Amino acid sequence: MKNTAWPVPNGKLMLIGGAENKSPAAGTDKKVLMAFLELCGKSPIIEIITTAGSEEVNETYSVYEARFKELGAKSCGHIHHECRLFEEEMTERLNTASGIFFAGGDQLKLTAIYGGTEIINRIKYRYIHEKLVIGGTSAGAMAMSTPMIFDGNGEAEMIAAGVKVTTGFEFLRDVCVDTHFVHRGRFVRMAQVIATNPASIGIGIEEDTAIIVTEANNAEVIGNGVVVVLDGEISHGSNVTAFDENKKITIRDLRVSILSMGEKFVIPCRNIPHL
Repeated sequence: MKNTAWPVPNGKLMLIGGAENKSPAAGTDKKVLMAFLELCGKSPIIEIITTAGSEEVNETYSVYEARFKELGAKSCGHIHHECRLFEEEMTERLNTASGIFFAGGDQLKLTAIYGGTEIINRIKYRYIHEKLVIGGTSAGAMAMSTPMIFDGNGEAEMIAAGVKVTTGFEFLRDVCVDTHFVHRGRFVRMAQVIATNPASIGIGIEEDTAIIVTEANNAEVIGNGVVVVLDGEISHGSNVTAFDENKKITIRDLRVSILSMGEKFVIPCRNIPHL
């Protein structure tokens, strides 16, 4: 269904599966971070948000600052918050940034601190109406979508309704993004989310791999791994409602695509947009 009610964003999203190459060694393959800088334009101003992290956030910032400057950034600012109190200067910095980059950590911390705030509203406004580029890696990528996984690993992900989800930042609606997807074996937990939200699709992004999203739903894969797309539109036979019986999850006829560097796909819009 064509989206006729909501504006098509002028900005771009880049969602990274985590563990992208940040090596300082010359000649190493840093195509993922380079692609983010190229999207941001010539000599861009980047704001790096490390709020998802809890330890060594200054070191995290320093690593990204060094790599981005090596790759052509004009300057890199550091944004980090531990509570929902924000400096007034944030607005000016967000207004002048070419790109916003959300580092990894805890996606629930990101949404709990920034959800409904002027910071996220200003970022969204510029993404929709201007040409702001927003990047996120690991937890920073998972927070971009809704529904958003925030818990459910190992044995829990195999139990019906054992995966916990909440509302992300909704840069992508009716899309669930998971990261470190192949490396950490997260296929089953993504299938759980799609079983409970079959109008949504799941996008699992492997490490050192990313998708670039333009015009809200046109996606392209870049990087050294694969992207797994799960679609539950024709799925059936789910026992996900048996959550009080400690049963292992069952879901039949999921559609699965495995996509590598250069592959493109369209993110469907199945729910009628409304205010």
